[in-house]
Parts: sequence; C-alpha cells; structure tokens
Amino acid sequence: MNKEIIEIARHADREWDCDRDMFEWLETFAKLIAEKEREECAKICDELSKQYFWDDGYSVECAEAIRARGQE
Repeated sequence: MNKEIIEIARHADREWDCDRDMFEWLETFAKLIAEKEREECAKICDELSKQYFWDDGYSVECAEAIRARGQE
C-alpha cells in the first residue's frame, strides 16, 4: 500500500507541478498511514492470541511479521 500511495504522490507531483516540499510531505504522510495500518492489523493478531488458548502462537507470529514489514 505504501508504495502505491508514494507512486500516486509522484504522479500528482508531475501532474500538478507541486513543489518538492509538498511531495516530501506526501511521502511522509503515506509512510505514517502505512505504519498506522500495520499496527492496527498487528493489534488484531495480539487480541486473537489472548482470546484463544488453542492458538499455538500463530497469532503472535502473525503480529510480529506484520510489525516487521515496517522495518524493511
């Protein structure tokens, strides 16, 4: 999702002749959106791991994998 938003911002930069400061702001904004979305998804996995005793750790692993995507 993050790469798509950045690509859209680049397209908008060419299309609307935005100055560089606006593009940098949009890129930062896109990264923040992606970070927020990842954390919300990971929290769902965290909650599942607390609710179901039969989980075998898969929800925890899922949450860790989602959070790790932001470190790439």
